[in-house]
Amino acid sequence: MRHGRVDSLAEAARVRGIDPSDIVKTLVVRRAAGDYLFVLVPGDREISWPKLRALLGVARLSMPDAATAFEATGYRRGTITPFGAHTAWPVIADSSMCGREISLGAGEAGAAVVLDADAAIAALKAQVADITD
Repeated sequence: MRHGRVDSLAEAARVRGIDPSDIVKTLVVRRAAGDYLFVLVPGDREISWPKLRALLGVARLSMPDAATAFEATGYRRGTITPFGAHTAWPVIADSSMCGREISLGAGEAGAAVVLDADAAIAALKAQVADITD
């Protein structure tokens, strides 16, 4: 789906004709130097850092700056998708997105893909867990 540039999650939902909760953000999380993962989070939710750290068994996680995220994925912030990234980093999907139709970034500004969340999770071999608030 091509819809042109948007400036907010609310605007993206409006132009796509869906709820903000059906837009799934792909966030890049850093575990260690050169070790990243993708975290899929519905638009109306936020990562629960304590839950994510407990799931991964680590004491510290961070989000890279825009330049580092681009280097790790090949995508600019706001367009990041786990599909086709430079490296097939592990994917963790929040359990609240299961069983729904979702919209993900498509790798370029103003474009998105709409697909079945369960199919995306299967294709990405994503780990599903309760990782958001």
